Amino acid sequence: MSPLKANRELKIFSGRSNPNLAKKIASSLGQPLGKTTIKNFSDGEIWIKYEENIRGTDVFIIQPTNAPADNLLELLIMLDAAHRASADRVTAVIPYFGYARQDRKDQPRVSISAKLVANLIAGTNCDRVLTMDLHAPQIQGFFDIPLDHLYAAAIFIDHFKNHNIPNLVVVSPDIGGINLARSYARRLGCDLAMLDKRREKHNVCTVTHLIGDVKDRNVLIVDDIVDTAGTLISGIKVLKENGAKEIYIASTHALLSGEAVQRLQTSPITKIFFTDSLQIPPEKVIDKMEILSVSGLLADAIRRIHEERSISDLFPLKGPLL
Repeated sequence: MSPLKANRELKIFSGRSNPNLAKKIASSLGQPLGKTTIKNFSDGEIWIKYEENIRGTDVFIIQPTNAPADNLLELLIMLDAAHRASADRVTAVIPYFGYARQDRKDQPRVSISAKLVANLIAGTNCDRVLTMDLHAPQIQGFFDIPLDHLYAAAIFIDHFKNHNIPNLVVVSPDIGGINLARSYARRLGCDLAMLDKRREKHNVCTVTHLIGDVKDRNVLIVDDIVDTAGTLISGIKVLKENGAKEIYIASTHALLSGEAVQRLQTSPITKIFFTDSLQIPPEKVIDKMEILSVSGLLADAIRRIHEERSISDLFPLKGPLL
């Protein structure tokens, strides 16, 4: 890297998907959020302009790509505009990577949308991606540009260590989440169990079996996403039938679509912990929820990328997080 590039200015910008998180990140970095104008024409078309000079700068654009699809399109337009404005390097900071659940061709004539979105992002001449808790970690391999993957587990694990919940067992909601659950169990020094589910159709799963012992134990279910919460509630029913006591949930991304909030409100959950990777509307926040911020973790990662330092040093625990 040339001396000029080593001294390039860091600038943080945000789309409209989660501006509150972007403001927290900028504050953690000790600088203001960059100025942009983002608006829609009367037909809905998105228009974006950077209202300050970004030539030769190190630009980080913060935008989760949850539904509606405008959030993804807005990110793509911001990336393209930054490249055309001659930013020296452009990084897409995607706290929640949407379309990740379509990560393979599991039936005929369907799209692998996770790969498609990766191609779209790279096609804007984006230089690198910073994201967190991908639905399937192998999606990192869909990108032909550098990608840094963060784990909210670092925040959740510290939180639960401080709470010191007695007689705890960590439960994976399915076989796909067993590595994550094992990581929690190892670091919290507790036992591990797993629920066995069968997917009937999109957003509909049935939990049929429990592998492990939860009788007279407090339970921590760990997952990356809570969407409709139907599968989660089905799993909680099985846990209660097997003698579980208090039930806690730790989930990174609070999609909370459909009847999710009502289901959580009426369930026997003691507490559910989310991060602010997605902006949760006030009407969807209930007493059982506690929101932990990932702004500090993302800010540290952005600072390290800007200074060309290691991201893995953010996770000094023994062994990989997954």
